[in-house]
Amino acid sequence: MTTTVRRVDDGEFFTWLDLYSGYGEFYETPLTDEKAVLVWSWLSDPAHELEAYFALNDAGDPIGLAHVRVFSRPLAGSRGLFLDDLFVTPDARGEGAATAILETLKARARDEGFSVVRWITAADNDEARRLYDRVAEKTEWVTYDLVP
Repeated sequence: MTTTVRRVDDGEFFTWLDLYSGYGEFYETPLTDEKAVLVWSWLSDPAHELEAYFALNDAGDPIGLAHVRVFSRPLAGSRGLFLDDLFVTPDARGEGAATAILETLKARARDEGFSVVRWITAADNDEARRLYDRVAEKTEWVTYDLVP
């Protein structure tokens, strides 16, 4: 199977929603209508930093989704791409969609002079971590959330 990756178009809300809902279900965090509309409004706003990509199968059907944003790296004196969400439909896993998304993001980072593509994942996401361990370097950093 050949996977292609492209930006999500403005008129693809329901296709995006189907994939993003699947992502929420995978992490046992249901996507409410309010959150979906809010995130889509970010994706539809050219001034907002969040962007979305689809991975497409040979037939042109979206089988994967990624949300990314540019972030500043003050100590490195550079910028990077942060991969917030990466989801591939269960029936398409293991066929290269996630790899194609990561390769697309790596090429974009290289082309735009970004110093890194960074993401986090759940410690128990074994299937995804096998891919991540092959294509990227696991960092020594520990992530914290400070809730206001």
